[in-house]
Amino acid sequence: MKRLLACLLLAASLSGCGYNEFQTLDEQTKTAWSEVLNQYQRRADLISNLVATVKGEAGFEQDTLTRVVEARAKATSVQVTPETLNDPQALQRFQQAQGELSSALSRLLVVSERYPDLKANQGFRDLRVQLEGTENRITVARNRYIQAVQDYNIKARSFPTNLTAKVFGYQPKPSFTVQNEAAISVPPTVDFGRK
Repeated sequence: MKRLLACLLLAASLSGCGYNEFQTLDEQTKTAWSEVLNQYQRRADLISNLVATVKGEAGFEQDTLTRVVEARAKATSVQVTPETLNDPQALQRFQQAQGELSSALSRLLVVSERYPDLKANQGFRDLRVQLEGTENRITVARNRYIQAVQDYNIKARSFPTNLTAKVFGYQPKPSFTVQNEAAISVPPTVDFGRK
């Protein structure tokens, strides 16, 4: 009888301490993270087709293609595990690799404007539209992940649930960050001149 009473008291105390909410919020961050990874993988898959289409354009800048291929290889080689969500350095490495890939892709798309035959290629146009849509999906997925992490971190830092977090080892999770805040505050330079 005493054991049953102790179990009931333990269950009642755990239900009010936020333990179950931590389970829910932790799963929500993992689910949101999976969607981020899913969209990044979609982008990586599209890049292979995009590069193959661009290679068909005679005289296209090989250096630009090489950078895209190398950035894709680096981005897909970064090992991402559920533990990445709790490791700020691993998350930063992942973000950096994805940022380099975004930069290389932007360069590829800018350079492609100089090639009228490539711009007229229906396959290239379709891939470009799919890539733009994927970039939007990445943004949405990242925003959902950021919100899920924020909800989790608020619970982990708020009293009295912060006590439960300490007892059960629920540490605040790192979120996506802006790599170079100074650079994004500078307006972009637009140059319509032809080279």
